[in-house]
Amino acid sequence: MKHLLWLVSQSAISIFSLALIIRVAYNLTVARDYFPLHDSLTYQSIAYNLLRERCYCLLPHLPTVDRAPLWPTIIAVIYGSFGPHDHTVRLFLSIVGSVTCVLIYCFARDLYGKQIGTFAGVLAAIYPFLYIYDGWLYSESLFTCLLQALCYTLYRLQYTPRWSLQLLSGLLIGLLSLTRPNGLAILLLFLIWGFSLGYAKVLPKWDVSKSMLTTVLVALTLIIPWGVRNYTVTHAFVPIAVGDGKVLLGAYNNMILQQPYYLGVWILPTISVPSVAQQFAPDCAGPCEVQRDNTYRYYAEQWMLQHPDKMPYLLALHISNTWQTTTQEADLPINRFPERNTAQFVVIMMKFLTPIVFILAALGLFMTRKRWRDLLFLYLLITFTLIQCVVLYGSSRFRAPIEPMLILLTAGAIWWMSNRRKNHSRQREQTQLSLEKVIAPSNKPVSNSSNDLVHRSDTFIS
Repeated sequence: MKHLLWLVSQSAISIFSLALIIRVAYNLTVARDYFPLHDSLTYQSIAYNLLRERCYCLLPHLPTVDRAPLWPTIIAVIYGSFGPHDHTVRLFLSIVGSVTCVLIYCFARDLYGKQIGTFAGVLAAIYPFLYIYDGWLYSESLFTCLLQALCYTLYRLQYTPRWSLQLLSGLLIGLLSLTRPNGLAILLLFLIWGFSLGYAKVLPKWDVSKSMLTTVLVALTLIIPWGVRNYTVTHAFVPIAVGDGKVLLGAYNNMILQQPYYLGVWILPTISVPSVAQQFAPDCAGPCEVQRDNTYRYYAEQWMLQHPDKMPYLLALHISNTWQTTTQEADLPINRFPERNTAQFVVIMMKFLTPIVFILAALGLFMTRKRWRDLLFLYLLITFTLIQCVVLYGSSRFRAPIEPMLILLTAGAIWWMSNRRKNHSRQREQTQLSLEKVIAPSNKPVSNSSNDLVHRSDTFIS
């Protein structure tokens, strides 16, 4: 309860309200008339089958292992409670995105003070790359919020290793793993973080060991049942979901270097490599999905081996595409409805604010290096995300999980500049005081030497 009360303050409520207003306005204007396509349609189809058939199926009566379960399940709960209206889900995402802004505020406040924390929270509320994902039915907003909650929880855990924070950390890692297949890597990053703190003696080894054991057990308690379900469906080891084969084949093919709009990004295998995709029936599900993913991965690896001369250029494209200041995701409302004035305004904000955040975040990364213990888990997540973007493909959407961390590093740069200005002002004040002491006239009365001699003579004569 104390941890929840720590989040609820006047500043936190104000930031949440501002963020929610912006996100609801975005959904009512830019995302007006939105309906699910592409991945969002996949999530919605699974949610419908959960409601109608009690089956985690993409196609009726055919269990799937193609998607992580948490997000389709949440959509199903919302549809079952309020009716099958996607705008209700987008309102839920607006609330989730607003919670992310509050978490950024709390984290920055604890790191740099209340004023810098408020700045970070307001910046998070208006930063386009933290609200454009609240206007569609993808899992970005949910994953980003859970990840930011984990970062803040681990920060507090290293100062107060309580059972409640250990349990919360395990719960968040479990939920992250069930939101995206690569969320399972968060568990590995947590172990690296824990061993690093123990090695650096930031915490006693017993506290580190206890926290790590409790967190891992709680996380596995959530993850293992889903892995068992997948094994019963496919008779293969699928901890969360398949999908990396599809991503790799869509990123490594001949067409990816020929289409200007998709240069170095991703093209659906049915379009980019139809000869491979046609090996599998349209109703591929369960064991077929596992086989298809393995086949896709094989052909992607073969393409890499056969085109070593093109790999440096392609990987460089992955890096540059990761740091785009806009986005070309087809299903995003700003790209679905580009003619709207509100969509154009959001794009202008993206082009203006994003480079500033990048520059300040880079400065903050360097200037806060002495506080590496507080930011270690953020460093690990940023590194993992960038490696993933290089290996798979570069996209601003893949950058989504670390956007809050860029805001925190930006706040770190502002904190450093503020402290530097205060130090300069303090040094000027001290210099001025020193000069005043040196040049100020003495307040002691000046004695008259002749009068003093007369006085002494009179005294002697008497």
